[in-house]
Amino acid sequence: MSLQGTRLEVNLDALEHNFHYLKSKLEPEVKFMAVVKANAYGHGAVPVAQKLQELNVDYFAVAYVAEAVELRDHGILKPILVLHAQSFMLETCIDRCIEPVIYSMEMLDTFIAFAKAKQQQSYPIHLEFNTGLNRIGIDITDLEEVIEKVLSNPCIQVRGLQSHLAASEDLTEKDFTASQIQSFKKVNQRLEEVLPYPFLKHESNTSGILNYKNAHFSMVRSGIGLYGYGNDVAFDKELKPIATLKSVISQTRWIDAGESVSYNRKFVAQHKTRYAVIALGHGDGINRIYGYGKASVLIHGEHAPTLGIICMDMFMVDITHIDCKAGDEVIIFNPQHTAGHMAEKAGTISYEILTGIQKRVPRMYV
Repeated sequence: MSLQGTRLEVNLDALEHNFHYLKSKLEPEVKFMAVVKANAYGHGAVPVAQKLQELNVDYFAVAYVAEAVELRDHGILKPILVLHAQSFMLETCIDRCIEPVIYSMEMLDTFIAFAKAKQQQSYPIHLEFNTGLNRIGIDITDLEEVIEKVLSNPCIQVRGLQSHLAASEDLTEKDFTASQIQSFKKVNQRLEEVLPYPFLKHESNTSGILNYKNAHFSMVRSGIGLYGYGNDVAFDKELKPIATLKSVISQTRWIDAGESVSYNRKFVAQHKTRYAVIALGHGDGINRIYGYGKASVLIHGEHAPTLGIICMDMFMVDITHIDCKAGDEVIIFNPQHTAGHMAEKAGTISYEILTGIQKRVPRMYV
């Protein structure tokens, strides 16, 4: 019997393994940026970043400035890049020595104004150009105007040039990815012609690291790979998922044929059925899409499929075939029964379930 209750156990040795595996795919001079946005993909940004800083990672990336401030407040001294900086937080970037991604002409003008007001000299920025993902990014047609603004404003300096691959995990899209890489090279070539100093170039995410060596440039960015997922069966074998989500059985019950379980009677038993109530729900990140048997948990090594609708604080699983009792441990996912397997069965991806684990679920670091 376990008395520890619901928790997410994070294996920092597995994180170290994944970091070294991904680094092994790079030339020695290529820098490594660890993406720890969204609470390090649900694993806990501060402990994960502290471990990676011990491993001498070169850079960190987060989505928003508040995430970067949290890292600074907990002793993270390495450079931190904010991928989706917003204008109302740019002053905080400067105050906390955080590097913003400049992804529009408006953002460039706004940041220059802040940097001047703060009497900055050569404040580091990263320019993001859109090469086909069509999310955020400066249009390549605006490149010459960007160059003029950078060269005429000594308050800023280009620390990095970046873009983002749209389909690096999908090898049927090699031609499209090649076109993105070529567009990035053209922008880089032009900037190298006019800027009087060197700068970093980074376009590859985890799948770019693994599938496109010609897109490593001078730095790569890895998120999901650090947490144990490579978007490909071959690479998944080399990586170690670092998280195990555990809970406990709160109660077991029997119902007869014709009785229902959970809200709206979406599951009606066809025969006498025994089920267990698990102390976890969509308020913790186990979303309703995992109901109706679209996910299963492990109890004493056996699969127990979900029954009916997932509730906010609990869900039910079929244990008719399992010898178990209240207080017994439940594995929602682990390195063998992975979040990727669970997500795929429900028609989503590992990123979603990992980042969705709420902060009320305690994290334990082992």
